[in-house]
Amino acid sequence: MHAEATAVSSMPSDDFFLARQPILGRDQHLVAFELLFRAAGEHEDARLTDGAAATAAVISHASQLGLEQVVGEQLAFVNVDEVVLMSDFVRFLPPRKVILEILETVKPTEQLLARVAELKELGFKFALDDVVDHTEEVDKLLSLVDVVKIDLKGVHGQALAPLAASLRAVNKKLLAEKVETVEEFDLCLELGFEYFQGYYFARPVILSGRKIAPSEMVILRLLELLNADADASAIETAVKRDALTSLNLLRLVNSRAAGSGRRIESVSEAVTKLGRKQLRRWLQILLYATGAPVELNSPLLQLATTRGKLLELMSLQVHPENVVCAERAFTVGIMSLADALFSMPMADILENVELADDVRAALLHREGTFGAMLDVVERLEKADTGRQFTAALRRLGLTSKQVREIELEAFDWVRELAYEAA
Repeated sequence: MHAEATAVSSMPSDDFFLARQPILGRDQHLVAFELLFRAAGEHEDARLTDGAAATAAVISHASQLGLEQVVGEQLAFVNVDEVVLMSDFVRFLPPRKVILEILETVKPTEQLLARVAELKELGFKFALDDVVDHTEEVDKLLSLVDVVKIDLKGVHGQALAPLAASLRAVNKKLLAEKVETVEEFDLCLELGFEYFQGYYFARPVILSGRKIAPSEMVILRLLELLNADADASAIETAVKRDALTSLNLLRLVNSRAAGSGRRIESVSEAVTKLGRKQLRRWLQILLYATGAPVELNSPLLQLATTRGKLLELMSLQVHPENVVCAERAFTVGIMSLADALFSMPMADILENVELADDVRAALLHREGTFGAMLDVVERLEKADTGRQFTAALRRLGLTSKQVREIELEAFDWVRELAYEAA
């Protein structure tokens, strides 16, 4: 049996999870996602140890997943080892949509270098993964790759600047991997890195004495009116009071992701046609776009809306037909990044908005069913699918296949939203 056939057959079709990690450009907009496939395992580090099997899973499922559905307009970074590079099945990936990420374990033999050159001729682009030093082996691959990924955790602080300088000197684009703080991002920006991977943008940087801005308060007050069951005219008046909120709301409610059908032309029609539950949802999304037109290539907004949709769909799976529960789950997901958005502690933000007790408990302490769902989603983002992850899934009664289907539906919904709001 060929190596690629063995690799494909060694991967059970439903026994894996998909993690999608954002890669940002210097302007802080999304440019790509790294796709990570993880085994559903009992081990703390539930990685697919066979790199060929992992990539075979990516490729064999690419047709059923659809890379467009998973990454939208962005590129997909996909890990490849020597077995995959030398195989025929790598050709099933669309060259225009992927960057093949050569793992650090790959040895640059003459045969391998010739194969990479051949794939480049077919239109594939390459990245070199987990570089921590400018070695002779790295040098052999440099002329064939477009991007070099530097693992910040593997490079001593003083060594980062000369390493970046030596790689930029040979005109390579640099990607900083495992960027965890804004300070690390700023340093890499200064050193000339083009791309950044890590969740630094979702880490709350608490600003002392920070107050919620007037434009943000408009939306929070609208949410309060909805929660207090105010009459339609009061809600409509409050929306119209802020021109940018009105404009952005109309753009969002007319997106295909809203599923509202005929185009809505006025605020009053939006309030009437959408219904309060949907209106609440779009206002929560607008929180992440205050002061500017809706920008769905903002990584924080993408992450928040994805979390909202994931939790909503998980809730519908756990509590079928309980729409009220699903709405609260959406709120938990989208509000879970409010501390990063407002640069304020979550407890201070929640003082400004009335929320159900189970929503509040999930946001503050990751408690209850919603807290368990949020924990699952946060672990999935980090590709942490070990023992604690699988135990949380069991408590919720969800399978790996259900979670993957939920993910694909959520990614598609956010992609449609971004496409229409652009």
